[in-house]
Amino acid sequence: MTTTSAQRPYATDTDLLERVLAPYKAHCRYLTSAVVTTGPEHHAARCEFAIPESCYIDDTGHLNSVEVNIAYNQMMYYLVAKSVREGLLAGFEDWTLDDFWRHQLPDILIARFSGSFRRPIDPRSFSGEMEFLSVTRREPDGRKPFLHAKTSYRYWDADGGRCDGEATLAFVNLP
Repeated sequence: MTTTSAQRPYATDTDLLERVLAPYKAHCRYLTSAVVTTGPEHHAARCEFAIPESCYIDDTGHLNSVEVNIAYNQMMYYLVAKSVREGLLAGFEDWTLDDFWRHQLPDILIARFSGSFRRPIDPRSFSGEMEFLSVTRREPDGRKPFLHAKTSYRYWDADGGRCDGEATLAFVNLP
């Protein structure tokens, strides 16, 4: 999906963000804001993050792969929840927010996750963006259908830090 000039922004919904982050322990809630943009062939979230202290290791001084993955999860969950609430993303037209809350943890799987660190990123204040590249419904060999989604993401900070990658998602046990 590519960016177009006909994008529509959706500002951070703080109540929705709070509910999306509710499953995380308080010190692991890294996502502080998210603006969703959508338009023909484009569906993304641009986010702000803050990690005052790592949830599992002494301070490394830079964003590490575990925190990249946690930040990605939070960004993705918010983007999907906002998409469901607003009816924005193909493949999720039949979902309700109750469906999302029920499926958020057990049925949204990261099937593949890759990343490249270009320059160290300050975890205390950084930005990120995630985009859905495709969402397709699959029904392999008569088994239960699932949604297969390809996404890309990137992170950066004010000092030129940079990380980017791709993730493939599987949404199973569809509502």
